[in-house]
Amino acid sequence: MRLSTLLAAPALLLASTAFAGGLGEMTDIERDAFREEIRAYLLENPEVLVEAMSVLQEREAQTAAARDQQMLADNKDVIFNDGVSWVGGNPDGDITVVEFMDYRCGYCRKAYSEVEELVKSDGNIRFVLKEYPILGEESVASARFAIAVQQLHGAEAYKQAHDGLIALRGTPDAETLARLASDLGLDPQPVLDRMNSDEVSQIIAANHALAAKLDISGTPTFVVDGTLLRGYVPLDGMRQIVADERG
Repeated sequence: MRLSTLLAAPALLLASTAFAGGLGEMTDIERDAFREEIRAYLLENPEVLVEAMSVLQEREAQTAAARDQQMLADNKDVIFNDGVSWVGGNPDGDITVVEFMDYRCGYCRKAYSEVEELVKSDGNIRFVLKEYPILGEESVASARFAIAVQQLHGAEAYKQAHDGLIALRGTPDAETLARLASDLGLDPQPVLDRMNSDEVSQIIAANHALAAKLDISGTPTFVVDGTLLRGYVPLDGMRQIVADERG
């Protein structure tokens, strides 16, 4: 039974002599009879409701996708080229993947190795990381450490710090972070001192402001050129999305 049939049933009723005056001019008895006809029809043909919900969900998905594309277009410069976020992969790649991530997020950790494999195996992806700590003080401390390392020691040191923080299972307190800095061959104290600087705070604040504009509230969230992905996507799914963007 098509959705059009559901829409036709009331129309036929309204066209009949009993309902010729329209809903507004129905008597109580006529209105009750009309409602009973609709109820009986739906009970006899429940698949119509399933079809109607499917159509509604598809329209809502299309509306959401269009809204996401507009938000990405409105903020493309700060998403893809803010001048401060770490950039890896192929800097001249034909596709840019941006990840909003939190070091204490289990799904970010799950996605880590798969995103690494995606970027490495593809060879033509520009990869941008945005520090987006939302899971408490430990998340903030980890993000501050990574950004401080980047500001003091550059992109390569940042990537090493990022990898270390993703694998870290303990609490990212001052002692642990100092040890991580030493393991990376860095002098820990300048990094720890830099963590609470305005320069670091401004980057975190900017990433939070951008996330708000894009209606991002969780991690990981990915931007793959013109597609916004809220949540973890398995490797095969990410590869398909990259292929779709290229297509």
